[in-house]
Amino acid sequence: MLTLQIKQFLMIKLSINNKKYEIDVASEMPILWVIRDVIGLTGTKYGCGKGVCGSCNVLLDGNLIRSCITPISLAEGKNIITIEGVENENKHLQQAWQDLNVPQCGYCQPGQLVSALALLNDNPIPTDDDINTAMSGNICRCGTYTRIKKAIHKAADLNNEV
Repeated sequence: MLTLQIKQFLMIKLSINNKKYEIDVASEMPILWVIRDVIGLTGTKYGCGKGVCGSCNVLLDGNLIRSCITPISLAEGKNIITIEGVENENKHLQQAWQDLNVPQCGYCQPGQLVSALALLNDNPIPTDDDINTAMSGNICRCGTYTRIKKAIHKAADLNNEV
């Protein structure tokens, strides 16, 4: 016997990097694919597809989430910040990354930067232990963890210079 599965499509209103969108997609479609394939913002990366590596990290109303496993239906009426929006949220973070030459291959860096943004939003002056804890869910195959930590400290210092 043939069984048909009918996907429920929803008209979803959301904001990505403070820009409003109204999209018609399957309610269970992961946020990652909406961002990349529907909206066209390709900075957020697909890594493991299981919510383990952190390459797909975005902020959903300020909360760090794994966009590869979070359905778009949970984003209704909320704001998503992707790597493309990090500079508007924290002008020093990407500059610190560049100044300290953090990326090696660069693949994980969008997720690393979004995680760092979440950390600095919650804790403007993090300790090494705070950084280790906050960034522990991000895997970097190139091992740039020391440079990432230095860049987060530098961004925090620049944010607090006023």
